[in-house]
Amino acid sequence: MKKSKKSQKGVTSKDKNKGMGKEKEREKKSSSLESGSYNYKMFSFFNRKFKINEVEPPSDVNKAFSLFTDDGSTHMTAEQLRRFMSVHQCEVSTRLEDAQNIIEQVVNRRHHITKFARHTLNIEDFFYFLLSDDLNGPIRTQVHHDMSAPLSHYFIYTGHNSYLTGNQLSSDCSEVPIIKALQNGVRVIELDLWPSKDEILVLHGRTLTTPVSFIQCLTSIKEYAFVSSPYPVIITLEDHLTPELQAKAADMITQTFETMLYYPESDLTEFPSPESLKYRIMISTKPPKEYLEVRSKDASEDESSPKDDSDVSESDQEDEDFKSLQAGVSGYKRLITIHAGKPKGSLKIALKEVTDQVRRLSLSEHQLEKLAGSHGLDIVRFTQRNILRVYPKGTRFTSSNYKPTIGWMHGAQMVAFNMQGYGKSLWLMHGMFRANGGCGYVIKPDILTRSADELFDPKATLLPVQKTLKVKIYMGDGWRLDFKHTHFDAYSPPDFYTKIYIVGVPADEAKKKTKIIEDDWCPVWDEEFSFPLTVPELALLRIEVREYDISEKDDFGGQTCLPVPELRTGFRSVPLHDKKGVKHKNVRLLMRFEFV
Repeated sequence: MKKSKKSQKGVTSKDKNKGMGKEKEREKKSSSLESGSYNYKMFSFFNRKFKINEVEPPSDVNKAFSLFTDDGSTHMTAEQLRRFMSVHQCEVSTRLEDAQNIIEQVVNRRHHITKFARHTLNIEDFFYFLLSDDLNGPIRTQVHHDMSAPLSHYFIYTGHNSYLTGNQLSSDCSEVPIIKALQNGVRVIELDLWPSKDEILVLHGRTLTTPVSFIQCLTSIKEYAFVSSPYPVIITLEDHLTPELQAKAADMITQTFETMLYYPESDLTEFPSPESLKYRIMISTKPPKEYLEVRSKDASEDESSPKDDSDVSESDQEDEDFKSLQAGVSGYKRLITIHAGKPKGSLKIALKEVTDQVRRLSLSEHQLEKLAGSHGLDIVRFTQRNILRVYPKGTRFTSSNYKPTIGWMHGAQMVAFNMQGYGKSLWLMHGMFRANGGCGYVIKPDILTRSADELFDPKATLLPVQKTLKVKIYMGDGWRLDFKHTHFDAYSPPDFYTKIYIVGVPADEAKKKTKIIEDDWCPVWDEEFSFPLTVPELALLRIEVREYDISEKDDFGGQTCLPVPELRTGFRSVPLHDKKGVKHKNVRLLMRFEFV
């Protein structure tokens, strides 16, 4: 069927400023749609009329309402709602005050009562509550992991070439993507530093990317570092500077961040915890050892060589300049908390090498994949104390990304991604870091941090099923409010279906698909799927809604990705996002999760 040109309604700051007037307009539209219809024109003169079906509670919701209210009662009290939350939703800590607050919010929203006058929910109110993702979302929104373990025990939300606005070859460099990343919870920002006479610029070297100043990036990081999370921000520097500019960079860093900057007095033998580093900023880069060693050697050789009187003053000045430069570079080195660098020998030896000091090692996605085949256990062992950073291969010119799960399976803390694009791999990254309240730090499962005798083998295939996740998808709603009625199809309402994926260790990966519901803005699928899981701690639930098209590629209707260990059981409202990960205003699914 021929499609219309897509023109989704964007949400701008101007829209937000319209306030209550805009909300009333939306409510009016919603009300008229519930009892109204849509007209679709065919061949410019035929009209097709489609009735808008009212959204009704599924039978399971009606049964639950009846079960937790008195027989024949049409209203649920606060105590009954508390019991429903505790028993059916497994939220055992729910207090009576919490239930009363939910009732107050639902009644105020649905009936526009400014003063709390009703203390119960009818079935429509109850259904409204279940479909409200801010009141009944699929995962917890607070930080709840232990934040007192060393940094090496966490997956950390990590960006790659954080300053790029687009592709890797010719896009602009700017502080804007850095700000956006920090606002979205990213905790590791990467900057490539290059010299330009006496200035320090940030750009992707040996490409056509236009630079941005280093100080501008630092200032933006300082301003936005903790707008979304109080936990530490790590700046990884890809340093191509001269020693003189390294000293200048050290001054810029210390003067910009002042007391926010954290650096230890000596090399670390264990990384500090995120809790101890709240509201602090750290530097991670390769220490400038080689230059100082060479210059020191040259200086000592010069001292042993005979000099005539005319060379003395010049030599003294050079010594003074060198000492000043050495002090500046030493100051730069002193600021480095997480020491990085390439191994002196092979990667295989570096992974097995045991040192007192902890460090960071960087591997490309290709290097990790190659090493994982033969040295997977060594990688897991290395990441128990040290930090492993994985970055995209150099041929990803369009800023695409790789599948992140191989890094997480091997304990890699910094799986670095291009955050400026979009795609299925980035959706997985978003899903992982929705965990733990979206603070940017997700504690690694015990299987990746326990003793060597019980070390997790990522290559193991014959693992027992630990639990089974049951997912029931009842219905979807909200497209009619967020999209024009011809967005998906010029001649009829959309034909939605949902695809559900498990992404994790290879043994757990699976895909399911619902039936197609034709010509309905509020599709009701009422289908249940089961997913046996051998390593549920590393599993992600990816959900994608598509609109069926018999003659063209199916249209995109929304997506989300959720960390399986964080799923809250019972009925849940699951909000959907667009391709770039921006949450839709109204589009959501009603689902039920259960572990057996």
